[in-house]
Amino acid sequence: MSKKKVIILGGGVAGMSAAHELIERGFDVEVYEKNPIYPGGKARSVEVEGTASPTTGKSLPGEHGFRFFPGFYKHVTDTMKRIPFSEEGSSAKSCYDNLTPTHRIMMSRYGEPELITVANFPRTWAEVRLLIKFIKDFESCGLTKEELSLFKTKVLQLMTSCKDRSKDEYERLGWWEYMDAIDQSILYQNLLVGGMVRTLVAAQAKSASTKTGGTVFLQLLFNMATPGMNTDRVLNGPTNERWLAPWSEYLRSKGVKYYLGHETINFDLNKDSIKQVNIKAPNGNALTVTGDYYILAAPVERAAVITAKSTGLYDVDDTLSYLSDLAQSVSWMNGIQYYLNEDVVVSEGHVIYSDSEWAVTSISQRQFWGKYDFSDRFNGKVKGILSVDVSDWLHTTFDGKLAKDCTRHEIKVYVWEQMKKSLNVGGQVVLRDDMIEHYYIDSDIHDADAAKLALDSGNVAPTAKYFNMEPLLVNSVHSWTLRPEARTNVPNLFLASDYVRTNTDLATMEGANEAARRAVNCIIDASGSSEAYCKIWDYTQPWVFTPMKWYDASRYRRGLPHSSSTPWYIKALMVPFIIGYLIQFIFMAIGSLIFLKSR
Repeated sequence: MSKKKVIILGGGVAGMSAAHELIERGFDVEVYEKNPIYPGGKARSVEVEGTASPTTGKSLPGEHGFRFFPGFYKHVTDTMKRIPFSEEGSSAKSCYDNLTPTHRIMMSRYGEPELITVANFPRTWAEVRLLIKFIKDFESCGLTKEELSLFKTKVLQLMTSCKDRSKDEYERLGWWEYMDAIDQSILYQNLLVGGMVRTLVAAQAKSASTKTGGTVFLQLLFNMATPGMNTDRVLNGPTNERWLAPWSEYLRSKGVKYYLGHETINFDLNKDSIKQVNIKAPNGNALTVTGDYYILAAPVERAAVITAKSTGLYDVDDTLSYLSDLAQSVSWMNGIQYYLNEDVVVSEGHVIYSDSEWAVTSISQRQFWGKYDFSDRFNGKVKGILSVDVSDWLHTTFDGKLAKDCTRHEIKVYVWEQMKKSLNVGGQVVLRDDMIEHYYIDSDIHDADAAKLALDSGNVAPTAKYFNMEPLLVNSVHSWTLRPEARTNVPNLFLASDYVRTNTDLATMEGANEAARRAVNCIIDASGSSEAYCKIWDYTQPWVFTPMKWYDASRYRRGLPHSSSTPWYIKALMVPFIIGYLIQFIFMAIGSLIFLKSR
């Protein structure tokens, strides 16, 4: 039997993940990616234009936004374990081995002392003391007792709510509304409601659903409370060098044909199936590509345009027309890197600037990059990188301006000012203007003097100052109803991107990888292949809450709201669950300590 051929349209994490699973199962695979230089889509890093060293030709690395691999990621990290990595002087055997844990989470505020906690379950007495200090500082930071009690009550409700309530009721309820933010102080709003979801990057407090924001927030909390778990991991070097380039090389070595600079235009149909896909080649020429199956792995704003231009496609599957509605939920979440002549370690992990108007988060990258050498790049003076994500370009002003309305120089200055206001507190000077040797704003942000770009994309008005080539889907209230499954009603067309319905339920590398696995499983099924299906994981929660979830499920089936008071028999049932969980917890903690001492 001849190999079945699969055409993958889009070479980001979703497209590469689908190619990986398919090629290892004996399919013939071709990937067509719009970017002319880099694989990996929004996950890529780049060589920053204009920073090549005059002697070595090496450039500074730039990012779309800093990479972040929470401990609850299962899909993308499983794939990383199957990507060989080889570099002289490195002990890494796979790209997964290039992940390194962060150690701290820092919350900075304007004119106030920072709040610092451990990123993982405490592993030393020093970390225990730091956690105790954080709890005391948190309780005395200005939040009222009523606000702290409200926050604890809301979090406990999430922990004890049944899955059906989360899937149905919390999907229709905004995170801002659920947390009762509008009736609380600015500090409560910034520190607890906005600051917490800011760690998710792809979520915004005023638009995210409680199902999405709450579920992922709980995963982070559970990771932090689990001995031996690394809550937050980052790569030990630029993304391309440590992950995407080795991945691309591996796929090609296995037989994947990967075409850069090829833009998908639309599909041609033969009755109810895809006959061919029309693609624009790098030289501008049109070409047609045919296969047995097609995976559309483009981001939602591009998928909406591609499907709309495919005559007759909506007649076969009218749910694909919802993509244009879903595409309205994209937002700007792009990065800026500051290249410093000092290696400034603001924190041993991510920093959340809780009061920053533009929803800024950062990480001091150099500390995690081992022996990475900057001396032969740019002017030789760079010693460190402060990598920043800006999550609010469109809604909140700083100094009277939205980020999207600023010049590039103003963006650089204003983001820096928001960080200085948060860090240079109490007489300490963490950041100085003379530290900056160079800066890079994500090259996806273009001057929008060409209205055609905006019109083709459909995701930004032609009158906007900038055009964002790659915005990010923001999971908003009710968006689940618009999101498609990986399968479609077109028998040879499947979807793989972070907007597809997944357990991950968040526009992330993890969501993209899971969506790709679902699309591949559909192809395995449709083709009659005997190959194994791709593994799909769901989120896990501590089983200690099981009796309370049972009780909430019984209330939900009767149409009753969640109740914070539980009957005596549930409380009695909780006793053996708590004892059993504590025993398990103690053994996990001991095992974690033994493992650490053995290293």
